Formats: sequence, structure tokens, C-alpha cells
Amino acid sequence: MIGYVTLGTNKFEEAGRFYDELLSVIGAKRGMDSESFIAWTSGKPGRPMLSIIKPHDKNEATVGNGVMVALAVDSREKVDALHTKALELGGQDEGAPGARSDTFYAGYFRDLDGNKLNAFYMG
Repeated sequence: MIGYVTLGTNKFEEAGRFYDELLSVIGAKRGMDSESFIAWTSGKPGRPMLSIIKPHDKNEATVGNGVMVALAVDSREKVDALHTKALELGGQDEGAPGARSDTFYAGYFRDLDGNKLNAFYMG
């Protein structure tokens, strides 16, 4: 259902490096790249992508209140690894990895621009 999610950034080069390293933990790499837009993909056609962009209107990118990007992974260990990597790269903790219910395990963090993300595993 979701094709891609785009996050605005004021730190384009730094955000590119942040997501290159962060998303490599789950095997994603750049699928599209331009002067103002980068999208990462797992390489499988039709799979959702995550992207960053310099706002088209040239205004500052701002964080959407209540907006969050959720990255689905296939193990609790990958949730832990993504959360750890995000903090190593300068991201901020928004909730340590852990079970939120019997079948939902997640860790929450913010990127360099303050965008909220989580990594989660269902199972």
C-alpha cells in the first residue's frame, strides 16, 4: 500500500550519510539520487522506499507533529541494531527497543533533522 515516505531535510549531505549507514543495517541502498532527493530501497520492485528531500518551495524543512516512519524488519536483533546505529550516527533516542505487546517489538529514534522513526518486528 505504501510506495514511499519522504522526509524533508535541512542537512542534505549529512542526512544522506546518516541514512546510507543506518539503512545498510537492513540491506537497503540508494535507488534514486539527485541534487535534492535521495531514495533508499531494498532493491525489490514494488517494495516501499524511504527518501529525503530539500523542500521544493525552498523554505526550511520542519518536523511534522505526530508523523513517524516505521521501518519493518524481520527480527528483534535488527530492531536493536537499527536503534543502536541511529544513536551512533547522532540520532536521538525516542524509546529504547523493547516489547510493546506480546507480538510487537520496537525501538524509536529521531534523525538529524528531528524526524521520528521506529524500527519494528511483529512476531
